[in-house]
Amino acid sequence: MELRGYYLDGKTAEKREATVWVENDGLRIQLAEEAQVWWPYAEVRQNRDHSDFNQIRMEKGGPFPEILIVPKAPFFSTLRQTFPKIPAPFREPSNISLRLAFPVLAALGAIGIVLSLYLWGIPFLTTWAASRVPVSWEENLGRSIVESLAPLEVRCDAPAHEPILQDVIGILTASLPQRPYKFQIIVVDEPEINAFAAPGGTIVLYRGLLERIKSREELAGVLAHEMQHILHRHSTRILLRNISLGLLFSVVLGDANSAIRIGREGAGILGTLNYSRQYEEQADEEGIRLLLAAGIDPKGMISFFEEIEKEDQKAVTIPAYFSTHPNLKSRIARLKAIAQENPLTSPRPFPRLELPDAEEICQ
Repeated sequence: MELRGYYLDGKTAEKREATVWVENDGLRIQLAEEAQVWWPYAEVRQNRDHSDFNQIRMEKGGPFPEILIVPKAPFFSTLRQTFPKIPAPFREPSNISLRLAFPVLAALGAIGIVLSLYLWGIPFLTTWAASRVPVSWEENLGRSIVESLAPLEVRCDAPAHEPILQDVIGILTASLPQRPYKFQIIVVDEPEINAFAAPGGTIVLYRGLLERIKSREELAGVLAHEMQHILHRHSTRILLRNISLGLLFSVVLGDANSAIRIGREGAGILGTLNYSRQYEEQADEEGIRLLLAAGIDPKGMISFFEEIEKEDQKAVTIPAYFSTHPNLKSRIARLKAIAQENPLTSPRPFPRLELPDAEEICQ
């Protein structure tokens, strides 16, 4: 069988048409109106880097070799007919899809490793690491966060609720089996309905939240929830997780400078303090159990959320304190179920909460 192809002599860039015959000892090449060229197989090499997958490029000599280009399919079909029982002098390149499969599979494998670390590895490691972080380290971290999110100029020096706050936090703390933290409360003179728990034991309440509270039981419910965030080290886990993810992607991308920057700005990452649904549900459930252990009627916690739900249905925006929390309706239903499973026969008697006017909370 004769094949049609192209020949380059290695001396010029001229591409000339050629007729090629595949024989037992080599390739016979006929150029137009010229003598035939003979290429013994022993002197011919196959160029596997040729970009056109439908063609075969063969070379002879060097450093500026002669070049022969022929269609791939007819060429190897002829080879199989010429060498039916012994190996042919040239090997057919693998399909392009197979050649691309290796880098694609390698990329998918890398993505799989990253996703596995993100979904399972990092959460497990951060939970393990957070449980071993010294309380003193958390306290230092918490101070830096509170100084950033609740600076001195916006705090209430002597909030009207201070005696009540200290009384309720003392009752809740006394009911804990272990007391690794010294809980303290800071009130911020802002109208938002918001609160957050910083690592190390500090709870920050906004004036807008205190304005909505109608009883000591409701106040105890809010404090018990925030205390559980601290006791379960939720914010510390968030910090470690964000730093770990940043370092992971920096390593994957080979960006050492980003890794250093992420380590320095770890406390700033935590400034948002947006907990996951899992953390919020845990703080709710453990918070209501803390109320029950302290003998405080959990109906106050539930009624507070019910009032917020009524306002939420009328408002255009969700109060900041609930913007990242689970759905209020399902949250209230879950808290009621826990309270019904653990009925409180003799709730702690609390005196009526004397509420100061809004402008008097932060005198």
